[in-house]
Amino acid sequence: MSFNGDETIRARLTALSEEHRDLDAAIDALIAARTQDQLKIARLKKRKLALKDQIHRLEIQLTPDIIA
Repeated sequence: MSFNGDETIRARLTALSEEHRDLDAAIDALIAARTQDQLKIARLKKRKLALKDQIHRLEIQLTPDIIA
């Protein structure tokens, strides 16, 4: 992977991580407010999990292949 490609991936990782933290805060706020909108909480949790998967895939791309 080229240096420029790595920087692009790192920038995307930063954006996704920030969105993941924001979703975490939103979920916590909804739970703390004892909202009855369980569907909204479930959708936010599903989006958060999808972001976690995307973050993991990008982190793998940054890890160099090591031949043992």
